Order: sequence, then C-alpha cells, then structure tokens
Amino acid sequence: MKQISILIADNYTLLRQTLSHLLGSHPEFEVVGECASGQHAIEMVKALRPSVVVMDLNLLGMETSEAVKQVKKYSPGSKVLCISQYTQPSYFRKVMRAGALGYITKNSPKEEMYEAIKEIFEGTKYICNEMKNILCNSFMTPDNGAANIASLSVRELEIIGYIRKGLSSREIAGNLHITAKTIEVHRSNILRKLQVRNSASLINFINHEFPE
Repeated sequence: MKQISILIADNYTLLRQTLSHLLGSHPEFEVVGECASGQHAIEMVKALRPSVVVMDLNLLGMETSEAVKQVKKYSPGSKVLCISQYTQPSYFRKVMRAGALGYITKNSPKEEMYEAIKEIFEGTKYICNEMKNILCNSFMTPDNGAANIASLSVRELEIIGYIRKGLSSREIAGNLHITAKTIEVHRSNILRKLQVRNSASLINFINHEFPE
C-alpha cells in the first residue's frame, strides 16, 4: 500500500523532530519534509505536493489561515491538518473556513493524530474529541449534560453553524450541496443527541447561548 506523504510545519525544532519521529515510524506514513515558517511551507508544498500538511497554528512570518489558503491554491490535492494549543472556537473556525480539513489539539493522543491524518487523506473532515466537546459545550445547558456530545458529527456541527445564522433547511442544503431532506434528517439527529425538544427550541437556544 502506498504511504501517505506528510509535510510537517511547526515553529519549534523539538516539536518538528518529535512529530517527524512519531509519523515516520508509522508504517502508513512517509515524512517528506519539515519547515518552520509559512512561506517555507508554501515553497515545499509547491515542490513536494504532499498528501497531508501537518501545520501548527503559530507559523513564523504568516498567519496560519493564509498559509492554509496558499497550500490549497498551489497544491489543491494536499490536505491540511492543523495542530494547536488553542481550543477557542474562533481559532478553529478561522482555519477550517480557510480550507483546513482537520483540527486537533496538542492534548490529543498520537493515536488520534494518526486517525485524523488517515481520515482527511480520504477527504473526510476531522475534529478531535477535545475540540468537539468544547464546541458542543458552548451551547449546552445543564439539562442537556447527559447528551452524547462526542456522537455529533462534523456535518452536524456545520449544520448547527448554519442554523445559528438563521438559514432554512433548503438554504443549508444549497450551501452544503445536499438535499433538504438530508438536512431534515440531520436536524432530527441533532435534536435527539442534544436532548432539545424541537427546532424552534434549538434555534432560540443557539441564539441565546451561542452568541457571535
């Protein structure tokens, strides 16, 4: 089986070397390069066309969201996995909107990093469990505490974001290029998982508990 080629972009030499060792020792991965700055990452992406770019959120000389955009511009086939010490939703949203396909925190175990790389290589978005819990907890009430937070999918989190903006199921379907019927199924699953009674309650709850 062909190995997944990986470029590592991180400010700190020790962290780059640690990641390189962890990923290079995995039989399914091949580390093809390392760099410390956003500009160097772009240059290496152009030359190497890696399958996955593992990118820290604090690159030298360039905002990470811009680096992500440049990676997608010059190597559309390269998938970006951001690794960050930050768990604030604003950081997560910014890089995902820029084109990153995955986000894990530095508290994530190596097994979750391996899983994230394999998932985004296949084209599936990946959010680590810690970040997923934080995103969900930001609009959970005490009464919802028993809900299975980790069971929410990336797609369901995307739909919650659109609901928060006031979009209808048809409008959300248009943005996500799926059917309105599929959106309704996701909405039903969201209500069940978050233990919210109905769509109106969900909308009111998001507007009150998850402000801009």
